[in-house]
Order: sequence, then structure tokens, then C-alpha cells
Amino acid sequence: MHDIADLERRGAVGVFLASEAFADAARLQGAALGFPAPYVLVPHPVQDRTDAELRAVAEEVYPSVVAAVTSSTPSAPA
Repeated sequence: MHDIADLERRGAVGVFLASEAFADAARLQGAALGFPAPYVLVPHPVQDRTDAELRAVAEEVYPSVVAAVTSSTPSAPA
């Protein structure tokens, strides 16, 4: 979150992905930083997934990532 906030303040568009289990933490940290960072949630857990499963998740969230990066306002969680 800190990295994305820093990038955005420098004028670079950024979005971060977080596991659904950390949705509340993402919102709270964004509020604490005073930064409504755009983010996309992915199904939890992430680390146990096979390469094929990770590709499927990436394809699933791709439209949300593109929308978050191209939006002028922070994205709602997908």
C-alpha cells in the first residue's frame, strides 16, 4: 500500500492486488495513509495455488485491474 501511495503521489498510476482475506486491512491502511488506493481483491489463499490456478485467477481479475488502472477514481473491490 505504501508503494502504491508513493507511486500515485509521483504521478504514476498504480493498483495493488490483495487476497480477499485482507480486504478490511487494505481499506483501513488506505484510510490511515489518507489515500484511497485502488485495489483488486483476489481469491484466498494465493500461495497454495498451482501455476494453472494462478493464471485462471489472473484472467478472472484482469478486467478489474485494467478498470482500476484506467479509472480516474479509486476502484471498488472486485
